[in-house]
Amino acid sequence: MSARFEEVAQVLQTYFDGLHFSDVDKLRSALHSRAIYVTATEEELVYRTMNEYLPIVAERPSPASRGEPRRDLIESIEFAGDKHACARVRCAIGDRHFTDLLTFVYSQAGWQIISKVFHYDTEAN
Repeated sequence: MSARFEEVAQVLQTYFDGLHFSDVDKLRSALHSRAIYVTATEEELVYRTMNEYLPIVAERPSPASRGEPRRDLIESIEFAGDKHACARVRCAIGDRHFTDLLTFVYSQAGWQIISKVFHYDTEAN
């Protein structure tokens, strides 16, 4: 595997850690400060900036604190040039099973997620 593949995979592990432990500092390092958070799974389109999203994560009990096992997986990482990548990942929090489509950009800060567009299903579905 290439060095940039490994670098993106490492950012994804930090992202998964941030979600599992509700660790905003880890998420802040993985997510670009101008990243967007979007889902159309619900009735209304949900669109948030990081200033809106990260406080929500900080307030919720972490999956780790509830004794949930880690359920995350990198399905694919693809590159478009030297500074753009897309990853398709899966993770679960509570009864929600997420498919995240994450777009990365490379800058002086390294690889960071600039968009998180996701779908989820619940175990009841």
